[in-house]
Amino acid sequence: MSPIAIPPRKNNGNGTGTPDVEALTSGNASRRFEPDHPLGRLTPEQIDEIGLEFQKIHDEVRADLGEADATYIRSLVEFHRRLAALSRIVLLASRYPPAWILGTAGLSVAKILENMELGHNIMHGQWDWMNDPNIHSSVWDWDNVSPAASWKHSHNYLHHTHTNVMGLDKDVGYEIMRVTPEQPWHPVYMAQPIYNVVLMLLFQWGVALHDLDLEGIRKGTKSRTQLRQELKQIGAKVLPQVAKDYLIFPAFSGRKGFRKTLRANATANLVRNVWSNAIIFCGHFPDQAYVYTEEQASDESRGAWYLRQLLGAANIDGGDTFHLMSGNLSYQVEHHLYPDMPSSRYKEISPKVKAICEKWGLPYNTGPFLQQWLMVQRTILRLAFPGGSPRPKAPPYVSPPEVQEAAPVVAGVGGPIPAFPE
Repeated sequence: MSPIAIPPRKNNGNGTGTPDVEALTSGNASRRFEPDHPLGRLTPEQIDEIGLEFQKIHDEVRADLGEADATYIRSLVEFHRRLAALSRIVLLASRYPPAWILGTAGLSVAKILENMELGHNIMHGQWDWMNDPNIHSSVWDWDNVSPAASWKHSHNYLHHTHTNVMGLDKDVGYEIMRVTPEQPWHPVYMAQPIYNVVLMLLFQWGVALHDLDLEGIRKGTKSRTQLRQELKQIGAKVLPQVAKDYLIFPAFSGRKGFRKTLRANATANLVRNVWSNAIIFCGHFPDQAYVYTEEQASDESRGAWYLRQLLGAANIDGGDTFHLMSGNLSYQVEHHLYPDMPSSRYKEISPKVKAICEKWGLPYNTGPFLQQWLMVQRTILRLAFPGGSPRPKAPPYVSPPEVQEAAPVVAGVGGPIPAFPE
């Protein structure tokens, strides 16, 4: 693979907000953890060594990035645009049921691809190393109502820097839900099974409002001037999105097809919302994920930062198509370890991450989609009420035993004999 010239990493200076591990971590690896916590069983020296092993994976991939990677993302951008355009063309005849079904299905897939594998990952800066002016975190905007700048602040910076640190990571329950027993209970949480469903259906709108800092608004620590500016930015993004999906494209279908196309666009947005909500929740709120106090995460070493990312995320098992449609966020563990690494490389490095986990007796959190999703829904329902206790965590990862295929045999006089004797 021929490498492309890659500029040096910057400390959040390129607009992605994606944490720079080297700049963030220079503290002491020592922490106050219970003896059964993975970090409580490791010495500071061991934690530092683990950090070097994780960093080595990142550096090896970065040195290997080249034309094959660039071809992948450019081809996917082209495929998405053709699929979206073709689906829009089919929906011109949306008054006919076959066209409505085909166009809606195609548009749903296109919106999922754009949101997950393209928008999310490009705005993380995963492809900035290409120096492509059209596929770069500084210019890319996605097909939903959330402004790119506010998302990069709330997600890339706040979430990926302070992953699962209560009080700092606003993605822990999205400021409206109790998703871990460590969060204090409040009567308002009794309604979370209801607004969990509402958030699922209107997820892009929840993402758009997420960076408003609801807690700061409630406490009065956020000025009304700043709030008005941010609401103005959201409005500037919402108006063209709503006009595009619910006025302009439906109008192209004519008077008889207007409502049909409008419903098709609404359905595609709904499918994208539900799917992205499920993937993201499965990657962050299953039982296996650990949460941290601000004290435990303060002044941490590079190795401790890597371990917090490892232990605070969960993967979803699946095939290549499933991983693509999830934006490779089904490799949530790898994504949190390396948020600026091209997502197409997560499958490749997964065995190396597992090997580090097995070597040091660390869990590698993963499970089938339905199992992870039901686990999250159970947690949201249970923690709507007072109490609740931490659920059992995943055991240390142990690689499954190799299964050797039986050698082919043929019938013999005295019974089966090897078909190809040595």
